[in-house]
Amino acid sequence: MEDAEMGDGSPKHFDRKQAVYQNLDERYVIHGERYRGQQYSQIYFTRLHHMRNLLNSLVPKWKPHLPVHTILGLEEGKECIIIGTMYKHMKLKSSILDEYSKERSTVPLVKPHNFMHPDDHLILEDESGRVKLAGTFLAPSVYVTGIVVALHGKETSDGDFFVQDVLEAGLPPQIEQPLDLREDKHVVFISGLSVGSSMFNPLQFQLLVDHITGHLGDENEQSIASQIVRVVIAGNSVQISQGILSGQTLAPKDQSRLTEPIKEFDISLIQLAAAMPVDIMPGPSDPANFSLPQQPLHRCLFPGASVYNTFLSCTNPHQFELDDVLFLGTSGQNIDDLSKYSDAKDKLEFMERTLKWRHLAPTAPNTLGCYPYTDKDPFLIESCPHVYFVGNQDKYETRLLQGPEKQLLRLICIPRFCETGVAVVAY
Repeated sequence: MEDAEMGDGSPKHFDRKQAVYQNLDERYVIHGERYRGQQYSQIYFTRLHHMRNLLNSLVPKWKPHLPVHTILGLEEGKECIIIGTMYKHMKLKSSILDEYSKERSTVPLVKPHNFMHPDDHLILEDESGRVKLAGTFLAPSVYVTGIVVALHGKETSDGDFFVQDVLEAGLPPQIEQPLDLREDKHVVFISGLSVGSSMFNPLQFQLLVDHITGHLGDENEQSIASQIVRVVIAGNSVQISQGILSGQTLAPKDQSRLTEPIKEFDISLIQLAAAMPVDIMPGPSDPANFSLPQQPLHRCLFPGASVYNTFLSCTNPHQFELDDVLFLGTSGQNIDDLSKYSDAKDKLEFMERTLKWRHLAPTAPNTLGCYPYTDKDPFLIESCPHVYFVGNQDKYETRLLQGPEKQLLRLICIPRFCETGVAVVAY
């Protein structure tokens, strides 16, 4: 016999725990700005200015005996420190001119999964000039275009800069996590549902919804479910066939194919939002803007779920606090792009690098689309999160990372649910 339900969509005897929530997405919200011909160079200038001030404050502890020079001020054979933006020259990096020329040839265009090549090399540039980096200290496979570093070395007779040491910004300072977390409270992360695709399993997702809303299992299972205080859906919730998005007028049959996945997803969101707070982030396949930061999915897409004050449409990246625990995450574009232009043993290592470089999306705007900001770079990481999550990954991975100043944070790769049937519970 089924339990009677309360008005919040939970079983009658169900007492769900609550948490104090603060949304911190304001820095990623684009307030009516329009493109007026501004260039992407502005975001690089802003990034260099902010990071150079930070690195200049760290240099005295790192190499107190060495002077800091601009690239134009280098002198042959004299050791010094230079601070600038890394540029990675890549032989295989695609170019729109190459695309155009290959369209006109009979040779098919091959798109490699990873664009690295043994002949890749690094260049450092600031406002005064640029210099090629020499030596074996820096491995080009680790770095990407867009990060700001301080380098110790000297100019060679060839005009290159021979690198002897590197200083990265390192993990940002962290607000100390409160020690009086007496209650167990959980956040559920779901990603890559792809409602509307051939891989989506409605039964599997409904079982998950029933489980976390407390409609499945015995009292012990329901007790665990009652500790879930929030659900975060990290991108690629729906998948709409690209064939019907041609810009042509749609036939009635195609119109239903366009809206059906969103309607189906809204029904599930109603069940979740009736039981607990839900944050939904846009992803690459969702009906949102392509470039980062992706703006919240419009509430009119979800007429059923949006009537609940527990339903919150968020930006991507998404940042929030729950009981003074800071969460920061994306739908995966930043890490997926790093994996195309650099190398690491796993996705968690890419995540760790973004924290140590203090930049959420270092390859934007070079190879990752982003809004052409002129007076700020919202992707700079100023405070170290306690939980850093990335959606739409191949498999579940996690690691506890400890910093030199006692920072402690949990890295989480959320797998695509439609492929793995896995959601992640963060404690």
